[in-house]
Amino acid sequence: MPSEGRCWETLQALRSSDKGRLCYHRDWLLRGEDVLEECMSLPKLSSYSGWVVDHVLCHTQENPLSSETAVSSRSTLTLGQPSSGPKSPVRTPTFSPTSSVTPDGAEGKHKSQYTEPMVLQSSRGIKVEGCIRMYELVHRMRGTEGLRQWQEEQERKVRALSEMASEQLKRFDERKELKQHKEFQDLREVMEKSSREALGHQEKLKAEHRHRAKILNLKLREAEQQRLKQVEQERLRKEEGQIRLRSLYALQEEVLHLNQQLDTSEQHRDTLKFDLSAFRTRGNQLCSLVSGIIRATSENGFPTAEDQAVAERALQEMRDLLTSLQQEIARACEDKRRQDEEAAQEKQQESKMQQGPEAPRETPAPNQGPGGKQNEDLQVKVQDSTMQWYQQLQEASNQCVLAFEELTNSKDSQAKKIKMDLQKAATIPVSQISTIAGSKLKEIFDKIHSLLSGKPVQCGGHSVSVTLNPQGLDFVQYKLAEKFVKQGEEEVASHHEAAFPIAVVASGIWELHPRVGDLILAHLHRKCPYSVPFYPAFKEGMALEDYQRMLGYQVKDSKVEQQDNFLKRMSGMIRLYAAIIQLRWPYGSRQEIHPHGLSHGWRWLAQILNMEPLSDVTATLLFDFLEVCGNALMKQYQVQFWKMILLIKEDYFPRIEAITSSGQMGSFIRLKQFLEKCLQRQEIPVPKGFLTSSFWRS
Repeated sequence: MPSEGRCWETLQALRSSDKGRLCYHRDWLLRGEDVLEECMSLPKLSSYSGWVVDHVLCHTQENPLSSETAVSSRSTLTLGQPSSGPKSPVRTPTFSPTSSVTPDGAEGKHKSQYTEPMVLQSSRGIKVEGCIRMYELVHRMRGTEGLRQWQEEQERKVRALSEMASEQLKRFDERKELKQHKEFQDLREVMEKSSREALGHQEKLKAEHRHRAKILNLKLREAEQQRLKQVEQERLRKEEGQIRLRSLYALQEEVLHLNQQLDTSEQHRDTLKFDLSAFRTRGNQLCSLVSGIIRATSENGFPTAEDQAVAERALQEMRDLLTSLQQEIARACEDKRRQDEEAAQEKQQESKMQQGPEAPRETPAPNQGPGGKQNEDLQVKVQDSTMQWYQQLQEASNQCVLAFEELTNSKDSQAKKIKMDLQKAATIPVSQISTIAGSKLKEIFDKIHSLLSGKPVQCGGHSVSVTLNPQGLDFVQYKLAEKFVKQGEEEVASHHEAAFPIAVVASGIWELHPRVGDLILAHLHRKCPYSVPFYPAFKEGMALEDYQRMLGYQVKDSKVEQQDNFLKRMSGMIRLYAAIIQLRWPYGSRQEIHPHGLSHGWRWLAQILNMEPLSDVTATLLFDFLEVCGNALMKQYQVQFWKMILLIKEDYFPRIEAITSSGQMGSFIRLKQFLEKCLQRQEIPVPKGFLTSSFWRS
């Protein structure tokens, strides 16, 4: 169409003109920009002008306008667009009528050209452009509002979901915490119940122990029922009672020791023709009085101040009785000495008148030994040969102590370290002796033998040898012997079966190192004088504590150990001694005799039966010795051994029973039942824990 071509040519001419290159913006007042600056820029068509031409002007062909008006209107549209929108390319006069420009400025492809001329009116273009901008503004506001609402809705949903998830998490945590609290509460209830049951069981054991110890016997249940009502009063009463009871025990012990001294004075009865029955009777009465007070207080709870005063008066009377006895003995000895002198003088005068002396008649021995009939009186003092042997061993022990005195008292750090290492090397292997296996026992024996032989042994991660110090061998021998006896005092006293492995190692060491054996005997005799046997006598001026130590008691801070603990230690050492005399080291030389064999056990048994028994001590030691060594003595001495057993039953039992109080009959009854059972079976059983051949193969 000619008009269409002219229209686009006009537009192109206007665009190429100076005015067409100007840039106009409707919002210049709002932007605050200078109008002149806008005029200097090139004119631009609106981004929607192509769309208006293609879709709006095509419907106005019925009312064509002049090309000038169209050009003016198109120019107005172009000049009225803001500079911020996208620019549309210049259309050619021959573009396709179906081609379009999208609102964002994109152009479509032209497939055909307009066949009719286009006339654009100025008012219509302005109106269309305004509608387009209003539509865009409304559409943009509508989209912005919808987007904002959608965002708010999504945020609200997110917050709701977050709150719901948080609440669910809180509920889950609460349920979990509640479950944990329930489990913890159940566990605590179970633990409290177990604790209450354990405490109840412990209280029951304590009650049984107190009953066995005869501290609270028949009144225990009644006192337990009243304990909650009188807690404070009962505590104070018990404290005072225990103090009085300990004082009573000390008083009783001293009374018994003084009474024992009265018994030892019985030896003067025949020599001095002095009747001591009145002193002995009164001494036994005083002992019974004190024992009765203790038994009565044990039944009633605790002793009173009056009971303690009665016991103290009895003790004082016993002291006065002993003093009077000693004075009487002294006067009787003086009279006897005077009579002997007069008799000697008369005898000398008679001998001068006679022509020849008469043949002296043979006097019987005071006792004929274990196998024959025994006289009424037994000796109190040990035989001279035995006492001499005892003193020789103690002297050898003292000489050994003097030999390593310099090492013991040295201030040098190196010497102290050597002494400590040697002591550990000597004592630790002895502490490790047990009944587990023979191979382990052999390792311990070899280690001790190597140490005594001067070979280095491992101790504490380094090598130790007695050659490190000239006095090292004496020190090791003394400490080793001391440790063997201490094991008997502690380990064997608690576990009787331990006597045999300890004894077999000690016997083997004794055989190879005789000096160690002598030191073992010296330590044993010092701690347990009844293993000699030797009953130390109380000497005038001697402190009571020193005398108690001589008897074997442990005295600490002026407190003497309980009788039960004393008998337990003595029993352990006698059991160890009885095991040593019958055992030999199986890997040693069988050609050599035992260094301290069964003959010494027979001698000990014969000598203790030739001496007056001691209350509670003699019966305990005889039972322990015969239970451990009786089977070996039976096999060795056969008929003579059974004669000795019959002697104990028929003659020695009445002597033990006569001096044993009712509260100390336990050890006597145990010995009596053991020997009666052995006589009935005509056999002494093998002791429990005896080492058999299977032990050495393990």
